[in-house]
Amino acid sequence: MAMGVASSARGRARARRAPMSEINVTPLVDVMLVLLIIFMITAPLLVAGVPVDLPESSAGALNSDDTPIQISVEANGDIYIDEQLQGPGVFPARLAAIRTARQGPDEPRVYIRADRALDYGRVMAVLGDVNAAGFRRVALVSEAGAREVGAADGQ
Repeated sequence: MAMGVASSARGRARARRAPMSEINVTPLVDVMLVLLIIFMITAPLLVAGVPVDLPESSAGALNSDDTPIQISVEANGDIYIDEQLQGPGVFPARLAAIRTARQGPDEPRVYIRADRALDYGRVMAVLGDVNAAGFRRVALVSEAGAREVGAADGQ
């Protein structure tokens, strides 16, 4: 009988000393929530920067006129600069005046919109006038559409 009592005591000891197979995540969640609150409070303070009392200056603001120049050429040959009709001999002089007025570190952009019925030579003449006026950032505007198979393949 003595052996029976001793063996049952060993069984209870093993049951009490068995390793836990579960992890208690409650402390981990608590720490993560506290860190989240700390970051939520300090993040807006980091963006503000250091308050500095800036000096006043008599210099004017930089020219930030970044609007592109729109040149439109209609099917009949009329040329428009920003929706203003230009006369036959006025166009190159007007472009030169715009280039002089828009001198600065950023070169102005020029968008050319030409009617599809125009002769290629007419579009190239307008492009030549734009280039002669000193504009180097020039783009030809077109509509996005379906590709015509017959025309593109030379048929």
